[in-house]
Amino acid sequence: MTDRQQPPAEAVATAPSGVEAASGAPAVADRPAARSLGLGGALNARDLGGYRTADGRTVRHGAALRSDALHRLSAEDLEALSVLGLRQVVDLRGLAEVRENGPDRVPGLPVAEIDAAEHSATPMTVVPEDPDGVTLHHLPVYSHHFDIYVALRDALAGRDPASQRALLGDGGGEAIMTGLYRWFVTDEDARGRFARVLRLLAQPGGTPLLFHCTAGKDRTGWTAAVLLTALGVDRDTVFDDYLLTNERHAVLVERIMEAFGTRGVMEEPELLLPVYRAEAAYLEAAFAEVEAGWPDFDGFLADGLGLGDDVLRGLRANLLEG
Repeated sequence: MTDRQQPPAEAVATAPSGVEAASGAPAVADRPAARSLGLGGALNARDLGGYRTADGRTVRHGAALRSDALHRLSAEDLEALSVLGLRQVVDLRGLAEVRENGPDRVPGLPVAEIDAAEHSATPMTVVPEDPDGVTLHHLPVYSHHFDIYVALRDALAGRDPASQRALLGDGGGEAIMTGLYRWFVTDEDARGRFARVLRLLAQPGGTPLLFHCTAGKDRTGWTAAVLLTALGVDRDTVFDDYLLTNERHAVLVERIMEAFGTRGVMEEPELLLPVYRAEAAYLEAAFAEVEAGWPDFDGFLADGLGLGDDVLRGLRANLLEG
């Protein structure tokens, strides 16, 4: 299977089921540029606000938030989230991820119904009874034919160095990730899920909105890249935001690599680094597919994602200031 044909799923930055290597990992030292939400149970949770656009405007703080999965939030994290005034949460995880890791823990989410909603493999929206509650949108972005989460889980659970190297060695990890990002653009269903996030962000009263996957790196990273580009943020800044994941997850990845080695899960834990890290080449692959399929990014937004001028106006109204 070639890079271009490689079907997708999420590269997780948490230990697979049964290996809680990162439990209790200290929070990464924050700095203003990282825009962290300060969640110990979701180290990659951050605000897209503050970025400048080509026309001199600024992305509004507290409106569009990106994160890794929210199933490990502490009581302190829940308190921190409660003051953000979230209106919507979008979960991009696939079926297997939600089943094994659990549903989101967010104040105001419709807890009684979230389990059934998130275990569905199809898009579903759960509206809370309380008008001040948080609406959950489950928009799974993964392939039934090849789920990276499941493939990694099985390879690690088997503890077989040969099968692990066959999957990840000799550039296999990089090929999986490059294929994943190309699939984000070439697959019609995947494009529809990403487009749905932007439509939700464009709704009157739709923000603050938090979107996430498992690691907050791949599906979340491409969503953020498309959103910031649509708002007029320059490409270098888009890449800078994408690569902040490596800073946010540095401690987590280090702990996982160490645990996999010392506990005999892998003879070569470094094989996982291409999967656990955000690499500029992955995002470049997605943008390259856009350029191959559409005359420009505006064409991709209009024809690839089906976003009309009304959606773009809504995004700018909700997310830009100045």
